[in-house]
Amino acid sequence: MASNLIVISTAFQNAQVIPEEFAGEGRDVSPPLAWRGAPANTKSFALICNDPDAPNGNWVHWVLFNIPASTGSLVMASKGVGVAGDNSWSVGGYRGPMPPAGSGTHRYFFKVYALDTTLNLPAGATAQQLQQAMQGHVLSEGQLMGKYSR
Repeated sequence: MASNLIVISTAFQNAQVIPEEFAGEGRDVSPPLAWRGAPANTKSFALICNDPDAPNGNWVHWVLFNIPASTGSLVMASKGVGVAGDNSWSVGGYRGPMPPAGSGTHRYFFKVYALDTTLNLPAGATAQQLQQAMQGHVLSEGQLMGKYSR
């Protein structure tokens, strides 16, 4: 695999607290994200945001794929870029952190993948379906981790 992508946000630094604005108890909109370092032969990007600290295991907050290769960022409350897959609420789009009160600090990983193809997946595909479809097509990847607790 080629060099790792650098994934950043103007809303929070890696391993720092995600502002409430981007959480379920705030505006519940996606944070701005940007990435760089994709290989020249990138055909599309995919994104998965998950919380591995959820009480019942991995909880998916955002699935997005077939983001055009010319895209290097997503604005706050991003809509209309790429194809939205279903999150763990079985709806498309972003849903922010909302861990059970008293469950401690959860980690939220915003993972971006540079792919050598566009994927033949329908809107509403799950993170698991996306991960299966990406096998053998990931050129590079990177992540930004934020924390949140209630």
